[in-house]
Amino acid sequence: MQAEKRSVEHVFFIAWVLSLTATAGSLFFSEIMKFIPCELCWFQRIFMYPLVVVLGMAVVKKDYRQSLYGFVLAVIGGCISLYHYMVQKVPALHDLGNACGIIPCNTDYLNWFGFITIPFLALVAFILIAASLFYVWRSGKGNEA
Repeated sequence: MQAEKRSVEHVFFIAWVLSLTATAGSLFFSEIMKFIPCELCWFQRIFMYPLVVVLGMAVVKKDYRQSLYGFVLAVIGGCISLYHYMVQKVPALHDLGNACGIIPCNTDYLNWFGFITIPFLALVAFILIAASLFYVWRSGKGNEA
């Protein structure tokens, strides 16, 4: 029983570290590399940045109920990331990115191995965070009062 509790604590902490890493990466790309974020990037940030604060406080307080709120933020952010990635990579949707604002949403600032882009990195982070928080919630810790 004690090992399961520690496992849940570790997974909860990992979700926070993932959100912190994704936020730091986002700030690195915009502030250090000088990549100007498009509108969809800003929406992804709107759902990632609060996760650092919410999950950070929840980890310190061991408030596992926050896993549900974090999960919702991660799923919505993941949907935006998936759409953004599809705008970049699916030819039929590529023209939608031109109407995105000052910076077109179909702009590829980086394209590693032909498929890893900034929205892909955000999508992976959102999926890993959502999976971690779902595990915490399903373990029963998220339902305790």
